[in-house]
Amino acid sequence: MISLRPTWLAVLLVLLSVPAQAQKVFDFNDRCKQAYHEIIQLKLTSGQQLLNTEKAQHPNNLIPYFLENYIDFFTLFFNEDPTEFKKRLPNRDTRLDLMGEGPENSPFLLFARSVIHFQWAAVRVKFGNNWDAGWEFRRSFLQVKNNQQQFPGFAPNALYAGAMQVAAGTIPDGYKWLSNLLGINGNIKKGMSKISTFLQGTDEWSVLFHEEAIFYYCYLKFYVENDKPGVFKFIDQQHLDLVNHHLFAYLAVNLSRNSQQAEKAEQIVTALNMSPAYLAMPVWDMEMGYAKVHHLDPAAAPYLERFINTFKGRFYVKDALQKLSWHYYLQGDDTKARLYRQKILTTGTTDSEADKQAQKEATTDTWPNKLLLQARMLNDGGYFRQALALLQGKNTGNFSLPEEKLEFAYRAGRLYDDLGNDSLAITFYKEAIGLGEQRKEHFAARAALQIGYIFEQHGDKQTAIKWFQRCQNMKDHDFKNSLDAKAKAGITRCKE
Repeated sequence: MISLRPTWLAVLLVLLSVPAQAQKVFDFNDRCKQAYHEIIQLKLTSGQQLLNTEKAQHPNNLIPYFLENYIDFFTLFFNEDPTEFKKRLPNRDTRLDLMGEGPENSPFLLFARSVIHFQWAAVRVKFGNNWDAGWEFRRSFLQVKNNQQQFPGFAPNALYAGAMQVAAGTIPDGYKWLSNLLGINGNIKKGMSKISTFLQGTDEWSVLFHEEAIFYYCYLKFYVENDKPGVFKFIDQQHLDLVNHHLFAYLAVNLSRNSQQAEKAEQIVTALNMSPAYLAMPVWDMEMGYAKVHHLDPAAAPYLERFINTFKGRFYVKDALQKLSWHYYLQGDDTKARLYRQKILTTGTTDSEADKQAQKEATTDTWPNKLLLQARMLNDGGYFRQALALLQGKNTGNFSLPEEKLEFAYRAGRLYDDLGNDSLAITFYKEAIGLGEQRKEHFAARAALQIGYIFEQHGDKQTAIKWFQRCQNMKDHDFKNSLDAKAKAGITRCKE
């Protein structure tokens, strides 16, 4: 018996050593950090190569599989290819199962699963799976909430919890049943505070996820807090690389174009490093095409046409076709204008409100007033004085159709608003509301929203709330959901 004891001891030691060797770990080592930085710049191929090396050398490390979800996310979110979605969707379950094999004493166990759910929620929205997206969002929210309780010192929890808290805070009152069903309590102020605090962090994880936090922070500050000057001041202060960092470049281009800075958007795309090392994205053509069409530039057409021909997704296809049809309409090429308008009816979806409006217009035989359309394009591009020059000396009496009178009043108000003449802006906005409050065009509701913004900027929050509520109270008009969400965010800001 004595001679057998060492043998049994040796076997026992071997058996005990097997689980230890097979134990999965979350090791965000230097190679994984380098891969993450490559991926966040949208250099996905080099990022994947680093992850492949890490998986080969450390097969029990779960971080490479976590980061591969970023690659799927960016690929699907920006390019919306249905074939790629079908191919990559099974990766979701595989990765979630893998993350569950990690050590329970690691903050990455729940955090990684939360991020995967969050990213797939965004992807599912892009592919029209809105109900599934809601449940992904709920799982992400609850997991990061639980992770905060278990690991309160793990800084990245605040980034995702804050972002989701802000997003939930914008849900319009008419959809409160949805937030209640999902079990998500929104709070814009608290959510933004969490992200802002995270951005100021200096610990290892705050530094690592800093670039990702900038992306979320800027979008939420722009669209939810409506602090557009603050966003661009922040971007300038951060000295972001808008040439070699494609995620930051997309952020700056998209926000510039949507804040009436078409020329700046065009400059950023022109200077972009278009090395094949980066994810190829047709969206660059869309952004450049929009920037040029907003300056009535004849060179807009090739960019928008290339986007239409290469993009395989759903969002903003109808909108891009509408801009293309308008472009040719203003150029006097009625044949091409009608051709692209007809394509609106058979291409893309109406998931976004811009696409929905394009579809609605395409079903009619009427075309916009050319003068007002030129003013709109220039106004949206930030060429305010050129646009105002087109409308100089005119009033509603110069237009025969009710919808044209309405649009003129709104457009004049918006131009004076953008040029800082609040008094004239409010006068024209109120005229637009009087003309259009009972109509289906969005101008009256948008005018009320803009008046709310003016009073909010002047610190008169009670008056601002009244105008935001006036916006919300208007029924059955174009862009109803998005305008209601902006009005709701305004009311929430003014009450906090």
